[in-house]
Amino acid sequence: MQDILITAKSTIASVGHESDQIWKQYNASNSALTICCFNDQDTPTGKLSPQSEGELSELRKAHLNYRRLDKSVLMALWASRNVVADAGWKDLIGVGVNIGSSRGATQLFEKYHQYFLESPKKRMSPLVSPTTTLGNISSWVAYDLGLGGATLSHSITCSTALHGVLNACAWIESGMSDKFLVGGSEAPLTDFTVAQMRALGVYAKETSQWSCAPLMTGRNGNSMVLGEGASMFSLEKDDGQNSLARIIGLGYGTEVIEHNASLSADADCMQKSMRMALDSAGVRKIDVVIMHAPGTNQGDQSELKAVYEVLGEGTTHIISTKHQSGHTLGASGGVSLDLAVEMLQRGEVVSFPYETEVCQKNDITPNTILINAVGFGGNAVSIVVKKA
Repeated sequence: MQDILITAKSTIASVGHESDQIWKQYNASNSALTICCFNDQDTPTGKLSPQSEGELSELRKAHLNYRRLDKSVLMALWASRNVVADAGWKDLIGVGVNIGSSRGATQLFEKYHQYFLESPKKRMSPLVSPTTTLGNISSWVAYDLGLGGATLSHSITCSTALHGVLNACAWIESGMSDKFLVGGSEAPLTDFTVAQMRALGVYAKETSQWSCAPLMTGRNGNSMVLGEGASMFSLEKDDGQNSLARIIGLGYGTEVIEHNASLSADADCMQKSMRMALDSAGVRKIDVVIMHAPGTNQGDQSELKAVYEVLGEGTTHIISTKHQSGHTLGASGGVSLDLAVEMLQRGEVVSFPYETEVCQKNDITPNTILINAVGFGGNAVSIVVKKA
């Protein structure tokens, strides 16, 4: 494939909403996760900070139409504004946008549905349907920024954001678009969504410092924690302009699943996606792997086996984002890509702040990073990025 440039990025999550702030948190000895109450239980979550919530509140009040939008839409709006400003895009007529989300307008949909259950004979607001569709995330971003290119949204569970990157790269490589605004946004912190994860038996039961601890040595039990956030990127074809990083390899894979929420023991779909990404990048040596690793015993170990099968054990620095950000579902691949670009830009790696069973090469200067994401249904995406 031809290199696709990442010229700007923006992430809003529990780790913060500014680059230096986010980098500092990833290198902190404490977790950004906080304890909230869901279903009358103390629940660890990756919730936005009060400062970020304040910024989001100001955005909501700035436009009459924004006051009835879901939080996932507002986070995407905020991050997208940051990206377009940092990328220096002036002519937005041909800019495409693809913002994915696993659940879409979760909080708003549940609010309206609860109202219907309590008062089924009362008139519903005419805004219910248009503001709770998945597509309204990208549509409002396009409206807010005045984008004139293709506008689409999609959902493919937890690999959604990276699938969006695949799609945007395909548009650019085809010549149908020179620039694409792409990423994921998710606001899943509701009683109903948390209850769904608990029903799967994967949600963290501990409320300690490291409630979510992917690949922790001696960890007992699942430790997945839900988080909210948005990550957006500006992608452009290479015309010699300045960039933050280069996308040099793309891969994807699926597998026949035995359970709706599980991977095979060897994570076959991830082996496929990693090998395809490496082949398209034309590289065999990877400095860092940012694993999907949400903190589930079976999922983490299956993915680790896949990484060792493809790259070998002890050959690469391994990290995840979930111990700081929580699992932001459809946005999670974007959160991982954001960290990859930060490491390439700063010439340093982030390491787990606890004892881990995987290789930590703290003194390396990363040049190539592979990012994994995988979702329910056995679908995986792998992306290789290189220092600009």
